[in-house]
Amino acid sequence: MTHSSPTSAHATPIPIPIPIPKTFAAGYPFGVPLGNLGWFASLLMAVASGFMAFFAATFCAIVFILVYNSALHGAIDFALSYRRVGLPAGLLVLAIALGYLGMLWCKRIFRRS
Repeated sequence: MTHSSPTSAHATPIPIPIPIPKTFAAGYPFGVPLGNLGWFASLLMAVASGFMAFFAATFCAIVFILVYNSALHGAIDFALSYRRVGLPAGLLVLAIALGYLGMLWCKRIFRRS
């Protein structure tokens, strides 16, 4: 014959508070505190964004050229995917990211003084 403790059957667990991630409205897109980055972190994030855009646009252009050349028997050179699509997309995203993150950094610096 087994005995169970009356407290173990009726005990309610104590909820543990879980931190809620910040949202876009609070300046934390995807959990990254963009408004609190230093100049080097802002530069690094902008360059990383430019690289990601370059590689994503180049990949999409290569796939498009591959499908186009296969389906329509075209003769488009794959080097155009780098020069005409990847490079402009990467430089555009780099310029926009540098401008945006630089503006946030300047606002934070001038707000301190």
